Amino acid sequence: MEKVVVLVDVQNVYYTTRQAFKRNFDYNRFWSRVTANRQVVKAIAYATDRGDQKQHEFQNILRAIGFEVKLKPFIQRFDGSAKGDWDVGIVIDALEYSKETDVVALVSGDGDFDLLVDKLRKENGNDVEVYGVAQLTSASLVKAANQFIPIEKDLLLN
Repeated sequence: MEKVVVLVDVQNVYYTTRQAFKRNFDYNRFWSRVTANRQVVKAIAYATDRGDQKQHEFQNILRAIGFEVKLKPFIQRFDGSAKGDWDVGIVIDALEYSKETDVVALVSGDGDFDLLVDKLRKENGNDVEVYGVAQLTSASLVKAANQFIPIEKDLLLN
């Protein structure tokens, strides 16, 4: 049985599915697909925490599905911009857990991960599956992955 680590960039998948489809990602369907006939070594959803009730309910749903939820505070800067990305944390966890697994499943369209994906494949020998909204996923990330699985209607809530 293949071993898989699942890493979800929650902010990226939220904004890209909303922009492309005006719908939300279906974490239950995704979980069923990515874990089918596989042993889950680790599954982590990386999110920002604004402290509101609706967000806490969503995080509890993720936990019930099987994800560990890692939170970083949402930071609103004086100039109006915001900060709360998990890129470095995702990279660290991917490098750590990839040693115990055959497959790394990454949900993100962020091109910053292309170097990570390339390293996981070439140096660790992992198969890397990238899930992302096709028109909003970096071409370099798609190229680096063993397999790109587009997030389409079958992975979205109705």
